Amino acid sequence: MKKVISLVLATMLALVLTACGAKETTQENPAPAAEETSVSAPVETPASAATAESVADQAEETSATEGGVLVAYFSATGTTKGVAERLANAVGGDLYEIVPAEPYSDADLNWHDSNSRATKEQDDKSARPGIASETLDLSSYTTIYVGFPIWWGEEPRIMDTFVESYDFSGKTMIPFCTSGSSGIGSSGRNMEELTVGAQWLDGSRFGGSVSEDELRAWADGLQ
Repeated sequence: MKKVISLVLATMLALVLTACGAKETTQENPAPAAEETSVSAPVETPASAATAESVADQAEETSATEGGVLVAYFSATGTTKGVAERLANAVGGDLYEIVPAEPYSDADLNWHDSNSRATKEQDDKSARPGIASETLDLSSYTTIYVGFPIWWGEEPRIMDTFVESYDFSGKTMIPFCTSGSSGIGSSGRNMEELTVGAQWLDGSRFGGSVSEDELRAWADGLQ
């Protein structure tokens, strides 16, 4: 009988020891590898790499459009147009022509006639000739050259229409004019008074035959 009891006790002890060993093994086992991966930094897949590249491209395109240069000009006879085109090439800028809603005829530009259209406009500082050009989007420009011929010692009144038509806040404005001999005079200051928040630099006068290299040197000297 004692042998039977001893055998039963030995069997029960073995079962208890086995259960304890199994419990200790379960507690020591580390978390599954899959769970470790779930808390690690994500691995870049080809798709995410493509997305990152796309974002980089968009950032590059944005930086390329920021800080753009615009050359806006009014030209009644073509002289200022030629200078503006060469200036745009010299500074790598875009061109924008200020087209009058009512074109100027030779009679309109006759400065010997006190009744000519241009004479009357220049005598009236409140005159604002209409503009037929498409509306400008200035969001990508930070520097704007403003070109015009000198009429009766000042900017044509259509230039006043232009600067009053847009918000040039934060833009750098650089006037330039063409004439046979007259300087730019008060034209830049006149237009500056019609804008808010723009930085106006001193302007210059050019003859119609000014070269692209001369214009580039002038523009570089402004910086």
